[in-house]
Amino acid sequence: MSLALPAAYSQAALRGLRCRCPRCGEGRLFRTWLKPLERCPVCTLDLTPQRADDFPAYIAMIVTGHLMAPLIIALSKDFHLGPAAMFAILIPLAVAMMIGMLQPAKGAVIATQWWFGMHGFRKERALAAEPEPGESGEAARK
Repeated sequence: MSLALPAAYSQAALRGLRCRCPRCGEGRLFRTWLKPLERCPVCTLDLTPQRADDFPAYIAMIVTGHLMAPLIIALSKDFHLGPAAMFAILIPLAVAMMIGMLQPAKGAVIATQWWFGMHGFRKERALAAEPEPGESGEAARK
């Protein structure tokens, strides 16, 4: 098996957003909705060190709030809806957005932790672009 490590952080994060293993991009990341697998079924990456905690929920709340604010302003200014109609539109929409964002946000947080070697994950990315200590930039490129 040839392991295709992501070339950049953005690629690893995108794999996490797609709820796939950040290392191989093929194995699924979750066994249930928000419970990660212990190991990737394809590349056997140990996922037990992940510590996403409440950060995915905060990400989902911030994104939902920023997307809902213009909608709330537009509905109140352009359509002159009453409070009951506003709640009937906005509450289900906000709940659906939050629930829909939680799993991809958690996948991206796990991918971030893996990429940067946080919480027991091992950095596996190629560090070829960084010069060795004591080397100049020119010597590192040769």
